[in-house]
Amino acid sequence: MGASLDNLPVELYFALISHFEPDDLQQSLVSLSLAIPRSPVPTSILFENIRLRRAEQILKLYLRVRNAPDDAALTHSLSLECWSVDADVFVNLIALFPNLVNISMYVGPNFAPEHLEEIFILPRPKMRFLSMRFRPYVQRATYYHFLKGAYFDSTLLALSRWPPQVLPTLAVVQDPLDPSLAPTHFAQPLVFHRLNPLADLAVSPICYNLRHFRLRVPSRPITRHLHARPNALPSVELLDLSTSNVSARDLEGLLGHLPSVQTLILDSCPIVTQRTDIQVAAGEPFLQWMELGQALALAGVKRAIEREKSLRTWMDNYYARRQQEEAQGGGSSKKPRRGRRGLATAAFSLRAPSPERKDDREVTILEERIPRNGQRVRVLPSPPTLCSVATSYPGGVTPEIHEAVKAEFERGWAAGIARLSSIRLRLKTSYQNGIARVVRFADIGTSEWEEERVHGQQGLAGLVDVNDVTAFALDVVGDDEAEGSAKSGHQCPLLCLAGPARDAVHVDGCGHRQGWDVFKDEI
Repeated sequence: MGASLDNLPVELYFALISHFEPDDLQQSLVSLSLAIPRSPVPTSILFENIRLRRAEQILKLYLRVRNAPDDAALTHSLSLECWSVDADVFVNLIALFPNLVNISMYVGPNFAPEHLEEIFILPRPKMRFLSMRFRPYVQRATYYHFLKGAYFDSTLLALSRWPPQVLPTLAVVQDPLDPSLAPTHFAQPLVFHRLNPLADLAVSPICYNLRHFRLRVPSRPITRHLHARPNALPSVELLDLSTSNVSARDLEGLLGHLPSVQTLILDSCPIVTQRTDIQVAAGEPFLQWMELGQALALAGVKRAIEREKSLRTWMDNYYARRQQEEAQGGGSSKKPRRGRRGLATAAFSLRAPSPERKDDREVTILEERIPRNGQRVRVLPSPPTLCSVATSYPGGVTPEIHEAVKAEFERGWAAGIARLSSIRLRLKTSYQNGIARVVRFADIGTSEWEEERVHGQQGLAGLVDVNDVTAFALDVVGDDEAEGSAKSGHQCPLLCLAGPARDAVHVDGCGHRQGWDVFKDEI
């Protein structure tokens, strides 16, 4: 009796399948099982990672798995990679998979906000990767979306209501409008109407452990919403804001409030102006890159100054009210009678109540967390954590231009680090001489860190005292990490100007390469 493929062990088929290209695995496995139907080809692998590239596949898969819960339970990755689909069928399909770890989906013109609300109304505690790429643009003018108010703001709010879970990677992308795909002579549908839900998402429980965040909303100013509230995005290390309206000034405020960001991806963002003719005429064609490097290094200084100012204002108001109350209390023991309000005093507010909005006169923080009257309090600026900046240069990049831009960026960073070091040394002198009480921002997850979320910027909420003189020095290490070396531990971040294209000349280890690995695409 001759050899037969039917007698091969299943382990051999697993070894063979391991050499298939991931993009071709699904089709290759189907072809193999059809070619040798009596062989033990492990077709269960088909259900582990499902990629839907054609609209008709959705209905076929739904009919296949709706009565096969064991097969659906095998699926841990589902990817929808076509724009025109029956959204109702897809919603019914995705509900059949209880163990999804990775979800990646294109959201085209057939999707309504209600579809995504239904998908995300219930938490998925096993999910570790979520990517939504929106392209709602249409070929013919229709005002249905505008009249109905069909925006996907509710999707962000639905995710914000999920209970705490580990979600390392989240991508929310709106594709830029491409005139070759959709006409521009009429108003195209919007994805997000208001950006306020971004603030809810940034402080939501699912974003507490978020490490990789891609948020692309073309030409919209999104950064202030990401740090509008205390404790926003505390664990994000890689942040991709490409195509959004992000300036160098926005980055200075953003990095000051997001303490863990190490990698920034900023393709097609106006971090420098498109025209540099003024700097060219002045003999400094890359001056803006020097200013950018300095701003990034000094992001912690900007936040410290803002917090000092708010603390000083709060203390002045707090002690002024106390003096006024003491003066009023000393003149009469009777409580003031509640009479008729003046006509200019509103008896009610049209503003919707918000848990974050507190009466300025209401003090909820413990008294020991309030500095004494007249005490000088200084906030120690945090050192930068940034390690990589990946962006696209506004124009052609030659090796000469790249080196010139890099040199200016490094010069600005060095100037910023020198200024930061000088500020921290001055605060050290004030601390040692007893001139000022020096505090720093609390570590993530501590009770002092939680204070600012609960009490707002009352007293020392979110701050802790500096009790060790070594806290003022920046890390100083050399190549061999020996103490005393003249080389700063806060080295200038890698700067890549190649843009998102893989075939461009990228810097080794740049943010673009990290983004490809994390988000599994090259957009």
